[in-house]
Amino acid sequence: MRPMQWLMLLFAALGAGAAVADEPPHQHPVIALILDDLGYQREAGLRSLALPGPVTYAVLPDTPFAAQIATMAHERGKEVMLHLPMQAVHERPLGPGGVTMDMSEQAVKRALETGLAAVPHVRGVNNHMGSLLTRHPGHMDWLMQVLADRGDLYFVDSRTTAESVAMRVALERRVPTVDRDVFLDSEPDDAAFVERQFDHLIQVALRRGVAVGIGHPYGATLEVLEARLGELDALGIELVPVSELLDIRDRRQVWQASLSPSPTAARN
Repeated sequence: MRPMQWLMLLFAALGAGAAVADEPPHQHPVIALILDDLGYQREAGLRSLALPGPVTYAVLPDTPFAAQIATMAHERGKEVMLHLPMQAVHERPLGPGGVTMDMSEQAVKRALETGLAAVPHVRGVNNHMGSLLTRHPGHMDWLMQVLADRGDLYFVDSRTTAESVAMRVALERRVPTVDRDVFLDSEPDDAAFVERQFDHLIQVALRRGVAVGIGHPYGATLEVLEARLGELDALGIELVPVSELLDIRDRRQVWQASLSPSPTAARN
């Protein structure tokens, strides 16, 4: 559901005589799990695609297996994102299709359009690295203009820096957006660390109702996810694609707002 749609629902719910549901829509906590950095390694990509449930796959543009992995994910009913490389504070190779601070508005927009064309079946975008670029409103606004003009794409802020303005700019441009809650594998070879982060992701979902986790196709990460994704059902948590998490969150916000008395009612 796009922002204008749920705003219209909100206005309708706040209207005189509007019926308010006793229970919130979609009561179960939900998790969206994104696997980043796909496209370079075929075997790791195929193993990632075999994970159970609607995991979301973020594919790097112009990598050897980008189109193949994105197509296979789509054929299996999985959601695909463009994992757009963005400049980091520390100099690190971006790889093909990256966006940097020295690029003009036209070059930034062209890089995003090229990336979207390189990865088939894209439903949204998130940043690869980007600890420098995502803190600059001008560059982020150029990117969000493209997504807003498309009208059917969301943006996930990977939150590689606490100073990111990406989500704020996305909201200003009315681009559906959410940010990352938990990185599963900041210590990529430590399965015990990934286990603890997965537990943390579950706790965030149970506490807040929605949670977004990001991992990578590392051996330890895939091992933990293969073993533990099946636990979510027993905990009453539903694994959903990012687009569905956005829709559920927005419908809950509409429901919560409909419970609040209008200013007119409060004065009466």
